[in-house]
Amino acid sequence: MTLFTRRGLLKTAALAGIGGVGIPAMGRLGGWAAAAPEPMVLQTAKIQTKLMDGGLTRDVLTYGNAGMPPVLRMKKGEPFAARLVNAIDDPTTIHWHGIRVPNKMDGVPFLVQPYVYTGDHFDYVFTPPDAGTFWYHPHCNTLEQMGHGLTGVIVVENPGDPKFDAEFVLNLRDWRLGDDAQFIDQFRPRDAARTGTYGTVRTANWLDQPQYDAPAGGLVRLRVAITDVTRIYAFRVDGAEATVMALDGNPVPERFSPDALLLGPGQRMELAIRMPDDEGAIVSLRDVRGTKPKILANLRATGGSLKRDVRDIAPLEANPVKEVDLTAAQHISLALSATAENVPSDGICGSLGYSFWAINKVPWPGDTPDPTAPLAELKLGKSYVIDMENLTPQSHPMHLHGMSFKVLSSSTRQVQPLISDTYLIQPNEKVQLGFVADNPGDWLLHCHIIEHQKSGMTSYVRVV
Repeated sequence: MTLFTRRGLLKTAALAGIGGVGIPAMGRLGGWAAAAPEPMVLQTAKIQTKLMDGGLTRDVLTYGNAGMPPVLRMKKGEPFAARLVNAIDDPTTIHWHGIRVPNKMDGVPFLVQPYVYTGDHFDYVFTPPDAGTFWYHPHCNTLEQMGHGLTGVIVVENPGDPKFDAEFVLNLRDWRLGDDAQFIDQFRPRDAARTGTYGTVRTANWLDQPQYDAPAGGLVRLRVAITDVTRIYAFRVDGAEATVMALDGNPVPERFSPDALLLGPGQRMELAIRMPDDEGAIVSLRDVRGTKPKILANLRATGGSLKRDVRDIAPLEANPVKEVDLTAAQHISLALSATAENVPSDGICGSLGYSFWAINKVPWPGDTPDPTAPLAELKLGKSYVIDMENLTPQSHPMHLHGMSFKVLSSSTRQVQPLISDTYLIQPNEKVQLGFVADNPGDWLLHCHIIEHQKSGMTSYVRVV
């Protein structure tokens, strides 16, 4: 594995003749940078903005200079470039969650790239192979940076997709704010050792119950990304017919109603909604989990009815994910457990100072300069099945970087053979996830409840 140090970073920057390490230097070696488009600039910033009654919240983090990070739109099979410019007082990176990028573009410090210091930049260039809904976020000091706002949604468009009368994108996240609208501690140790620390203010697109207008009797595509650091949702749609078309960037094999559909941090869904015919009618997306259900966002029917039929929506085109060969697949055992074996040292990308969780009995925060050995070393092009068992009383949204897997079976429920990158495993559940190791490099596998990730429930696989 290549480990990056400050000395190595400066040496590489000097050789490249740039202020920060970027793909213009590395890309020439690979022969693909010359064809890259002009990069979109994503500059980190610290702002003040209104998130709740009580005044402006200070120290909110975003990309840009005002409001929520932009929804990035890419096209399937076409090159995309972004330049991360770090203007906050904290090293950072960008991870392109769910997109099967080249390993050097994955944004994990120490494992695949240098962290980006204040005043430095890093150029990301890749071609998204899959259409769907994805998102982007830092992989450095994640609890603080994501908790303060650095989470944005990605839409990868496919020109062959069915046509809708309207499309809306929702970025769902909590904020840990006090009564004065200012940030409070991002976590409590007793909660980090259980479900994680919930936020106090819940938003969609940084708003409380936003409402959007959609054509009466029309067909709406609603893209939803859970960019929260903790909360697991149970989704329901009231006031209209709605079906789940895609989960985690991939079409579902069989569409279904989102009747208390459970999804966790890092996961995404796409809904097809047939708006009511009556002007002014309201359609609500709700979270019905727990003791405090909440309306997340509303759609209001406007104008005369278009009288569309949900059956007009053609199937989404499948993404080009290689089919796992179950007859030749090698099995990888993976046990999720609690631990109290050690206390992690503080790292430049932040540490919670606790070790509560482990994968195969090894706790690793995932951002130290001396990471553990890989969970498994995989051969490029070979099929594998992860036999994952949750030995804890908590649910864990387990995310695999760089590759997509198929859900094969569960010990507790019937499952569709979904293609995904994040699986919400329930307490005492055993699940089988099959995939082809088709992307070389070191790829993280971790819980996306960030307190769980940062206190040990992290590992990685190596594809060679």
